[in-house]
Amino acid sequence: MDPIVYIRKNLFRVTQDEFAAIARTTQATVSRWESGRLHPDRGEMELIRSEAGERGIPWNDRWFFEVP
Repeated sequence: MDPIVYIRKNLFRVTQDEFAAIARTTQATVSRWESGRLHPDRGEMELIRSEAGERGIPWNDRWFFEVP
């Protein structure tokens, strides 16, 4: 499983559209992240991390790179 798929489906439990809104990007970009054709940039990762904190989701930055 791709790390972004894990984060979106197992931690946030949101659609690609909803995850795109969190990262301030598009659904198409999230799809590219999940297929491995593109990776979130630092700013997008910071937005995802911040939203996890706001939602009370325990966070580990390693999840951007490897699935637990």
